Amino acid sequence: MDYGAVLMDTEIIEKIKFVLKDKIAPSVAAHGGKIEFKSFEDGKLKLMMAGSCAGCAMSQLTLKQGVESMMKHYVPEVTHIESEDDPTAKEQGYTPYA
Repeated sequence: MDYGAVLMDTEIIEKIKFVLKDKIAPSVAAHGGKIEFKSFEDGKLKLMMAGSCAGCAMSQLTLKQGVESMMKHYVPEVTHIESEDDPTAKEQGYTPYA
């Protein structure tokens, strides 16, 4: 096991989570949304679109034009972002305009 790489990935993940919490969460929370960290590997960041972001047609635009550009600015190790919708959003009462 390459402990240097594991440590580096851990530091990158901490930066990613900080940017999500400090820079991105307030904006999406204002609209009832939430974007959560799922994984990071080989430059690919995977996020969970939750709250009103789950299933929202605008969430992919937000992801690509807002979140991805901001994340790449603060965490240059991120080269690509993918997302998936929270499958429990509807059960939690979130029904965004899709």
